[in-house]
Amino acid sequence: MTKPPTAAQRRIIEAADPATGRLAGSEAQLVGLVRHRLAFRHPRPPHAYFLTPTGHRVREDAGTGPAAEIPAPPPAAPAASGLFAARTGAEPIPPQDAGTPARARDVRSAWEGLLEMRRMTNPDGARDRPCAWERTHLVRAAALALEAAGCSPGPDEGYRVGETPQPEAVAVRDVTSDGLRACASALEAAGWQVSEHAERPGGVRYLLASPRRG
Repeated sequence: MTKPPTAAQRRIIEAADPATGRLAGSEAQLVGLVRHRLAFRHPRPPHAYFLTPTGHRVREDAGTGPAAEIPAPPPAAPAASGLFAARTGAEPIPPQDAGTPARARDVRSAWEGLLEMRRMTNPDGARDRPCAWERTHLVRAAALALEAAGCSPGPDEGYRVGETPQPEAVAVRDVTSDGLRACASALEAAGWQVSEHAERPGGVRYLLASPRRG
């Protein structure tokens, strides 16, 4: 990028989906962001546009992106907001679109966008290994991998993803042992390292998951 983004471009960047960086705007506006290397066009239909790492940095520098947020499991996006948010299982109210075809399409699109981000930002172009964005958005990235694999989020039934004191690791819990095993398989397939542990006291089983680096 040879010059700072315009005010109009900044508004589009700041309004990007907080979980995936998906952009909304006119074709001319989005093409302009691509030209400045602030966005990329997904190669598969519906050919959505997403922020590049440079675009994410611009968003964070504006004080509206993930870097300005208080670390916490992200809540579900309001249904009227039009924004995608991966389900962490910590949502206090079951989302209205849970299990709908529209939700399935949104999850599939978000996951494809993340795979494309891996291809563009991993030095070797690998799509089967987490990228830098995932390592700085652990809870969201793990939740998206689980939901994209067909695992069901909580809170009453299904998985729940949360932060841990351990660097680059999230804790994943599920109300059933079969569900926990399914979560482990889904994360491993998505390029995460997974180990199972028991809480003390009580012995409740949970997973520690970290993005694989190599």
